[in-house]
Amino acid sequence: MTDQNDAGRQEGDRQDAGDAPETPRLRDPLDEHRALHGTESTIAIAGHPLHAMLVAFPIALAFCVLGADLFYWWTGDPFWARVAGWAAFGAFVMGLVAGVTGTVELLIVRGIRNRSASWTHFILAVMLLSVLGANWVLRIDGAEAAVLPFGLMLSLLAAGLTGVTGWHGGKLVFDYLIGTTASGSDRP
Repeated sequence: MTDQNDAGRQEGDRQDAGDAPETPRLRDPLDEHRALHGTESTIAIAGHPLHAMLVAFPIALAFCVLGADLFYWWTGDPFWARVAGWAAFGAFVMGLVAGVTGTVELLIVRGIRNRSASWTHFILAVMLLSVLGANWVLRIDGAEAAVLPFGLMLSLLAAGLTGVTGWHGGKLVFDYLIGTTASGSDRP
């Protein structure tokens, strides 16, 4: 009798192994919330969001300031102090332009405005703009004297804030599809 039960169990095991149950697709309950829909960019050129196009400039320039400060520290060449000053100016101005487009998107588009992650990105971006502005103002009178130690410290802080702010911005785009034309049902 036990041999028959063991044989039946083995047959059932083989059948279960061949017919593996499908894993149910997980769904995000936030996707179903109407207040979070409608996250397409309204400030765009030919469907390309301006904010996403503009943020590359302050990001690159913030890291250029840090690089130029490090080169100045290493070489003592005043050229690098001037490069850092101009890069700080460019990072601040382009950050303002990108910030204006991002702020308008945040305030106009309901689906963006209703996400707390959007506000986190906004607050970090305002903090970053403050640091970039301070870094530039510090260098206006004397680029060389401003580099060590405070200019370099502000550049390090700006680079760190740029990374964190950019990561949050990328999370908005890639995880929440903010600023894209894809809907929540189009997620991979």
